[in-house]
Amino acid sequence: MIILPISLTIAAGAALLNLWLSVRVGRVRTREKVFVGDGGNEAVTRRMRAHSNFVENTAFVLILLALVELGIGPSIWLWAAGALYLVGRILHALGMDGMRWGRMVGTIITMLTQLGLAITAVALVYTTPVSFAGGSHRGGSAAIGWWRRNRRAAGYRGESWDVH
Repeated sequence: MIILPISLTIAAGAALLNLWLSVRVGRVRTREKVFVGDGGNEAVTRRMRAHSNFVENTAFVLILLALVELGIGPSIWLWAAGALYLVGRILHALGMDGMRWGRMVGTIITMLTQLGLAITAVALVYTTPVSFAGGSHRGGSAAIGWWRRNRRAAGYRGESWDVH
């Protein structure tokens, strides 16, 4: 069994943060008596957008975090990236309520976290050696290299066919 302690911890934190954001939307809806949509109410719109923005970004961060953790294992860098992302989302939510610098800082943290994880993920693909021992020749850049080296020997003449 593979356990991803960083990804699991950050996912749990994200779930709790999602609940907090949901409760904040519900409270402002009740206070403003808006039960469907935003009712044209700016406070409701701001809370809804803070929650929606969290949901829009968190899936990418959690997927990247888990895949990078699978690729490199637990590291202090991943702990920091995950924790910083959650702090950034809290700042963004507070910023949507009027703490303007929080929205800006939270947005920047979110973008930099996603960018850093995405770059790390791509780097892993092209810097990690791939072994074909006992496996398929259908994956990663190593498979493309194998195909390029062996296509003429295998009789490939330009027509489309699957490499086994």
